[in-house]
Amino acid sequence: MENNTNNNLAQVCGVVEDELKFNHEIYGEGFYTFTLRIPRLSGASDRIKVMISDRLLADTSFNTGDFLEITGQFRSYNSYEETGNKLILTVFAKDIAPADPDLCKNPNSLYLNGYVCKPPVYRTTPFGREITDILLAVNRTYNKSDYIPVIAWGRNARFCKGFKVGDNVKVWGRIQSREYQKKISDNETVTKTAYEVSISKLELVDKEENQNENIAQ
Repeated sequence: MENNTNNNLAQVCGVVEDELKFNHEIYGEGFYTFTLRIPRLSGASDRIKVMISDRLLADTSFNTGDFLEITGQFRSYNSYEETGNKLILTVFAKDIAPADPDLCKNPNSLYLNGYVCKPPVYRTTPFGREITDILLAVNRTYNKSDYIPVIAWGRNARFCKGFKVGDNVKVWGRIQSREYQKKISDNETVTKTAYEVSISKLELVDKEENQNENIAQ
């Protein structure tokens, strides 16, 4: 299985919506988060959490309202809360720079090369649109993995509904956010935000090809 940084490549452009918020510290390195609003062609926007190291912040600065281009990886980690574990998804920034909105042709792109870690779930919407949900495990260094929910639509949904746990899949798409209502009591609901990858293209990696790549490494 792959163990390099080329299997998870994110590039996003958008507007900084809030101030930096301290998240955690590991071995003396502090990490902060903020929200990046990424425009869609439809006029709507995705609001994605970005995580950035204080070491990267030492060489750059930005303010709310600035338009930035960020390259890095789409990562997951578990947040331990009173209600249980919660999977948190963020863009982990490796490079950040001011950008011109008119020159950012593809403001939201992601490439993942991972492994199916749960049986895919195929379904149709009330309007008859086909969707398949997949959870991909994407290898990271130090024997860690990121667990990324991805969604395939239409003919791609039909193609990948038969994938098996352990299948190696490459996907290209965009990171999206969506709000939904969660009922917490008979009289109360709360608005939650889900993050996932909307697939535009995917490829099932041939097992023989995968073996040859591992031998080459």
